[in-house]
Amino acid sequence: MLKVDRAILHVFDFDSGSTYLSERPLDLTVRATRSYVQRHLRKISANAESRHGAFAPESGFAAELQRYLAGEREFVEFSVEIAQWFWEELRRSEDLEQCDLLVADFTDTDSAGEKDVEFDGPAGHRFFSIMLLPRRQAFVHEVGGDANDIARVDATLPNPSQKVASYVLVDAESGAIDFHDKERAVGGERVSIIPERFLQCTSEASSHEVIDEVKVIVRDVAEEFGLEPAVEVGRVKAAVARSADVEESFSPAEVGRTVFAERPDVAERFEQRVREALLPEEAPVRRGVANRLTRSHKIRTDTGVEITFPSELAERPGYLDFSTDAEGRITITVGNVAKIENR
Repeated sequence: MLKVDRAILHVFDFDSGSTYLSERPLDLTVRATRSYVQRHLRKISANAESRHGAFAPESGFAAELQRYLAGEREFVEFSVEIAQWFWEELRRSEDLEQCDLLVADFTDTDSAGEKDVEFDGPAGHRFFSIMLLPRRQAFVHEVGGDANDIARVDATLPNPSQKVASYVLVDAESGAIDFHDKERAVGGERVSIIPERFLQCTSEASSHEVIDEVKVIVRDVAEEFGLEPAVEVGRVKAAVARSADVEESFSPAEVGRTVFAERPDVAERFEQRVREALLPEEAPVRRGVANRLTRSHKIRTDTGVEITFPSELAERPGYLDFSTDAEGRITITVGNVAKIENR
């Protein structure tokens, strides 16, 4: 469940050089408005491509955010200062893109519910979010008395199902940052203005990048020690999912020690590769993200056969077994099946 406590929209018009800074928050009692904001917030909260970071001690935004969260600053005033900063920075960009700025203060109880319903759950995690919403041209019909026409609209906001390329998500309790941004040409150099100039924070690999790298390492190590890569990658995915379900994070090295507990030599080689890849000791990953990235594993044979199976089955003998004959050919046995469906 996600409850939006406050949200405000500021409009930038780089063509005319004008800003339209709102003096009051959005009316969240309007169902369409509330739903639009909620759906965008859910999407960025669940984005596995979000990079992670921590504020530098000298971060000016971090200090002002703390003042706001402590009740020392008003939401609208704070959002206007944020909008003014982005306006000044973005207008210097050599590849200008029309956009609006959405600022939101919301609470996420980590419920599985996706419908737009009134919030009635327990207090959850509070977040502060900033999104740059790109505007697009669109065409609409105009109904006339005796003839219809087609008109162009230049201020269409992205659909809630679309990804947003630039955003900030700060956990109000821990100060942990999730963000996503793209490089822009500003003042003759390529910069990611959100982490480098606005947040002034570190930039660590996304959950998706860390999990992908772990899968590559597992596959390589399994092949090196004569183990079946499909089985070992599936086991690692299941271990990541279990860790994320409890801690909303996982340790790549610890996952290796758990999966290869009966093979210390393999576990040692895995940890060595993890260190060489400079993976973080602890990688943040939300439960929903971990479930989406690790719940299943897909393999494809050189004969064109594809098999997708729940990752947890890799740890359960008798469900999916691999054997290799003297000539190196692999036999895959699927067991404990009561019913087969055609899809």
